[in-house]
Amino acid sequence: MADSSFDVVSKIDRMEVENACNQARKELEQRYDFKGVGAAIDLSSDHILLKANSEERVLAALDVLQSKFVKRGLSLKTLDTEDPYASGKEYRINAKLKEGIDQVTAKKLNKLIRDEGPKSVKSQIQGDELRVSSKSRDDLQATIALLKEADAEVALQFVNFR
Repeated sequence: MADSSFDVVSKIDRMEVENACNQARKELEQRYDFKGVGAAIDLSSDHILLKANSEERVLAALDVLQSKFVKRGLSLKTLDTEDPYASGKEYRINAKLKEGIDQVTAKKLNKLIRDEGPKSVKSQIQGDELRVSSKSRDDLQATIALLKEADAEVALQFVNFR
């Protein structure tokens, strides 16, 4: 019998990110407490820029964006937010979108699987993914449960279960 396997990845659904940003932008335009504060959300390819005229307002705009992320089923671990900083007369927050599993995190997950996972499970790093294989599908299910419980710095998805 051939080995069964799955891939551990960290991908972002770009359409959902765009939808969450559009919903947050609409809410900022409609809410009374954001009238006249110059609150804006700008989405580029790999980061989101939030602007407002005070530090409290830009943090409130970030809270609105985060709530829209959660409602759209996006993990907050995909957002890497910086502290608010002054830029002229406005305050800004840069939020980078994290995609892919970096080498350090992949090594931690690999070690976790080796130490605490079922003994028949093998894992290897392939670029920004982690391939996990075993002869037993039950062991793979147990490994997925183990990885879901682990506190990784990135949002994990499990794809290509064969």
